[in-house]
Amino acid sequence: MRKKVISLVLSAALIFSTLSIPAFAAETDALPETVPEETVEAAPETEAEVPADSAVEEENASSSDSIVIVLPSASSESSSSSDSSASSKTEEPKDQSKSDDASSASKTETTETSKETDTAEVEEEKGNGFTYVALGDSICSGVGLVTMEHGTSMVGVDVASNFKGYPEQCYVGQVAKTFDLDRDHAINLGLPALMSNDLVELLRDGKMNSMNMLSGCEYNYPQMREYIKSADVISIQIGSNDALVPCIVGLGNATNWKTEEAASIILSGDLRTAAGFSALAKSLSKYKLTTAEVNATWKLLTYGMGQICNDAYPTASENLRLIVEEIRKLNPDAQILLIGYTNPVPLISCWTKYFNKMNKYEKELASVYGLTYVSIPYTKTELDGHPTVSGHKYIARQISKAISDDIKNK
Repeated sequence: MRKKVISLVLSAALIFSTLSIPAFAAETDALPETVPEETVEAAPETEAEVPADSAVEEENASSSDSIVIVLPSASSESSSSSDSSASSKTEEPKDQSKSDDASSASKTETTETSKETDTAEVEEEKGNGFTYVALGDSICSGVGLVTMEHGTSMVGVDVASNFKGYPEQCYVGQVAKTFDLDRDHAINLGLPALMSNDLVELLRDGKMNSMNMLSGCEYNYPQMREYIKSADVISIQIGSNDALVPCIVGLGNATNWKTEEAASIILSGDLRTAAGFSALAKSLSKYKLTTAEVNATWKLLTYGMGQICNDAYPTASENLRLIVEEIRKLNPDAQILLIGYTNPVPLISCWTKYFNKMNKYEKELASVYGLTYVSIPYTKTELDGHPTVSGHKYIARQISKAISDDIKNK
């Protein structure tokens, strides 16, 4: 009997581990009866399977989940001179033929310079129409894609190289491709394991005030503020880790960190391969949980996660508002896109409820602050919870459609 209980708990732990990936979330919108046209057109590559029970109607939310957002109160060229008259005086050339040759050479040089200038202007018009800056966590950064140099274990790792060296398959790269933006005009500021409060600090001070003891990350990038100031479009994808990271830590504590090896396999991105999945199964088979550890794990998997999600919502939603306000201080004119959440494995009701509320809040925040909400319910994901290449392409299409025509036509 005890073996059966332990087997059940380990199976639940495996499910939870698969879910417990930084930046993993659930879509809040009730899914339409038909798949969007763009998804159908690219069916072999981009169509995502949508579980029938993944859509939860917002009308089911209790009255205590009602959202009220109040706008904060309002807070309180040099001229140059010319010396052209002095430089305009020239002596007549003694040899007229030499003068003609010099004049011809001058015209040729001027023509070549003009051609180079025109070419440069055409290239700039073609490739640098506007600047797009993406803020977010591991989904944004491109974790899990084959060309992503860094894994999700970011302790002590400098990811600044990914700001412009991100994999072209991620949604930032796909948006850049759509609008022919170069790497100086499509910036990926996604930071793995980032939580909402971390992003508030980065926008305010250019660095985190201290290490996040739950996620283990600490980022110091003052250049992020400068990127924000120069942007025409800014997307925000944040808040998932506010609930997920505490649950990962809770599972570790419940098992006295016997699950650490399995978590490492998942977070490294190796779960996308058959060898990685075999390694995970082997790791899980080694667990020998005590009765107390079984009980603690079961408690976490039943009502413990629900409490974590309930505690995370007010913090994540308030930080999202602060993030918007900090961006507005740095750049009052940019279009701000709030990226929604997906639900690739809708198995645990507390996650569905948490991300339902987060998406509902994003919509209300967008309405009050004049932002653009971008829904991404059909994002296809891998076993590690991060989008596949097709998933990133789908997100990029949703973002590209949401960018205002004024910005597209710059």
